[in-house]
Amino acid sequence: MSKAKSGGTWETIKTVVVAMLIAGFVRTIAFEPFNIPSGSMIPTLLIGDYLFVSKYAYGFSRHSMPFSMGPEGGRVLERIPDRGDVVVFKVFVSKRDGLGRPVLDAQGRPIKDMVDYIKRVIGLPGDRIQVVGGILHINGQAVKRDRIEDFVELTREGNIMRAPQYVETLPEGRTHRIIEFQGDNGLADNTPEYIVPAGHYFMMGDNRDNSADSRFLDEVGYVPANRLVGRAEVIFFSGDGSAALWEVWKWPWAVRFSRLLDGIE
Repeated sequence: MSKAKSGGTWETIKTVVVAMLIAGFVRTIAFEPFNIPSGSMIPTLLIGDYLFVSKYAYGFSRHSMPFSMGPEGGRVLERIPDRGDVVVFKVFVSKRDGLGRPVLDAQGRPIKDMVDYIKRVIGLPGDRIQVVGGILHINGQAVKRDRIEDFVELTREGNIMRAPQYVETLPEGRTHRIIEFQGDNGLADNTPEYIVPAGHYFMMGDNRDNSADSRFLDEVGYVPANRLVGRAEVIFFSGDGSAALWEVWKWPWAVRFSRLLDGIE
């Protein structure tokens, strides 16, 4: 009897280990789930969206591996992102204490954490990017921007959020929506001209007045190709945050059913 129990336990352990290895393999080379914790990509992505990111879309680097293991270097099977892709990438962000002050190491240097960002590819290597009066310019040409109905959403606190909304048409013809909470008077609505270095990309959030992105060179800046994680593909779940995990009776009203299985453009 004890041998049977021992054999059953060993089989269970093997099954769990194999399942974990398969899951890790899939997350490394195929798809990885991500959630959206901030509003920098509104209206395309909302806080509470959960999405799958294709890890193979641009090839593989150390950041395709769990915990970004391995040496810094190039990409294997590298593919070039298209302008307009929504991309997850790694950014080094200064660690801060409870008072918002940078945390320093023993040599007095800021300690940085590597975090995931999600933005839209706007500039390719060699491109000239500038924002003038809220209008995006690529290689000296103003990008077409058409005003549509305001973006309106009920926040988790029960407030109505409203912002001017536009459809932006990139040079290759791809379209996407953006919002401008501060109209064309935001902090980054008038910028210098940026020239994207070789092997780098220029990223911007669709929520133009509330996005830390490549316009801020000291925070994000130009994103190296080897820090790309993958391309956002589809929303597999979305919740509006109105129901806590234990409030099971509220779940049906907290799920944004209209967003389930939406492709990300």
